[in-house]
Amino acid sequence: MHSSPFMGELLGTLVLILLGNGVVANVVLKDTKGHNSGWIVITAGWAFAVTIAIFVSKAFGGYDAHLNPAVTIGLAIAKNEYSKVIDYVSAQMIGAFLGATLVWLYHLPHYAKTEDKGAKLATFATDPAIASGGSNFFSEVIGTIVLLVGIKGIGAVTTGLGPFAVGILVWAIGLSLGGTTGYAINPARDLGPRIAHAILPISGKGSSHWEYAWVPVAGPITGAILAGLLLL
Repeated sequence: MHSSPFMGELLGTLVLILLGNGVVANVVLKDTKGHNSGWIVITAGWAFAVTIAIFVSKAFGGYDAHLNPAVTIGLAIAKNEYSKVIDYVSAQMIGAFLGATLVWLYHLPHYAKTEDKGAKLATFATDPAIASGGSNFFSEVIGTIVLLVGIKGIGAVTTGLGPFAVGILVWAIGLSLGGTTGYAINPARDLGPRIAHAILPISGKGSSHWEYAWVPVAGPITGAILAGLLLL
């Protein structure tokens, strides 16, 4: 397979969503081996997904391994260098959509057995624990700032262990700050799979909750802009 930054971002984000939304599916869909195993399993699965996705991205030419438009935008602002933004964000969105589609195909019989429409949506996109637009937006802004500042700190002290450290950072955000909105902190992670949920023939699915979809896009982008200015 041809290696390039675009392919690295696409495949890395695909793996991120396949493993990240995959652990959600394992916990919330009916009759899986991991059913009802809880928030600790979900946050750990997402943390490990981030680490593996970074390695995959770098193996296929993703020198930066951003896997997240918020990271791409925040670092572009911090460095005043915007040439990669369109390519990276496009690759991340495609990878996220494909990863979500694979999660659905992988768990197909379990979607058919699961009656809870909200649980099905949770395997694709985020939804708030308590719907409150301003508070939910604030949660995503703060979570994304912590992500960007944390990545900056990790880069200042380590290189080879970076993917593991970023995984721990995402685990910390999930455990400490993820209980309000499900910590999207990544516009592609939410929007790509939400589009997949909207168009795929998922058995017994409900609404894709587009009325909330602005929060996990606008919140992380706002947080990325603020973090980018902070890191200038």
